[in-house]
Amino acid sequence: MKRTILQIVLFIVIVVLGWLIYDSIMEPVRFNKEKNHREKVVIQYLKDIRNAELLYKQLNQKYTGSFDTLIHFMDSAEIPVVKMVPDPTDTTFTRTINDTLGYVRVADSLFGKRKDFDYHHINLIPFSNNQEFELHAGVITKGGVKVNVFEAKAPYEAFLYGMDEQTIRNLIQSKKDIDRYPGLKVGSMTEASTDGNWE
Repeated sequence: MKRTILQIVLFIVIVVLGWLIYDSIMEPVRFNKEKNHREKVVIQYLKDIRNAELLYKQLNQKYTGSFDTLIHFMDSAEIPVVKMVPDPTDTTFTRTINDTLGYVRVADSLFGKRKDFDYHHINLIPFSNNQEFELHAGVITKGGVKVNVFEAKAPYEAFLYGMDEQTIRNLIQSKKDIDRYPGLKVGSMTEASTDGNWE
């Protein structure tokens, strides 16, 4: 009888230890899977911000560091819809004629095909409990030339909100150790670049 009880207790201990080992192995896997999912969503937001900033600069000759200005621009500004046709008088087939067909709102141009996307909240970092992207714009001098620049950033602690805090701290420190931004960003306030740090 005692032997049977001992065997049952040992079996339960083995099952619990096995589950704890499995869970400790799977925890980083689950973290990385969720991190990758969240990064894809945040990267899409950063690409959207970049596209809106590029159109803003095209019409205003500079970037904006204000989400209110950027959202108002997407609501109200229009861009031309242009059709390019070959010039019939050109025998070399290298010249074209641009024909403006009409105008479309910036928001419709950027997000018209994306159902259930509200660009009015483009300033909010997904998964972050309503924290905002950092957005900056300005002018820097590179090679004696003034260049307009912008930068939008989402730190890890914002979009990984609610996940394992120690793992997030380790991830942030690993980026700082190699002098990289601990999160996702697009553009730069020190370089003439509109690239994202994931590209």
